[in-house]
Amino acid sequence: MEVLEEMSKEELMKISVEEFSRLQEWMIVSPKDSEVYKGMKKRYIELKVILSTLNVNLTELDKIKE
Repeated sequence: MEVLEEMSKEELMKISVEEFSRLQEWMIVSPKDSEVYKGMKKRYIELKVILSTLNVNLTELDKIKE
């Protein structure tokens, strides 16, 4: 029987900040009109929502600002 552990708020925040930062680095080097960029932008928006809900100040973290 598989037991699923709940992720703590701190763990979710850490993972989301790391993914948000990594994703932005990839977006910066990708052409904005590419399908890959469009896919990454969807995840970028999702992560912004998650981080905002966790009360993370995105002012310094958000390099894309879209």
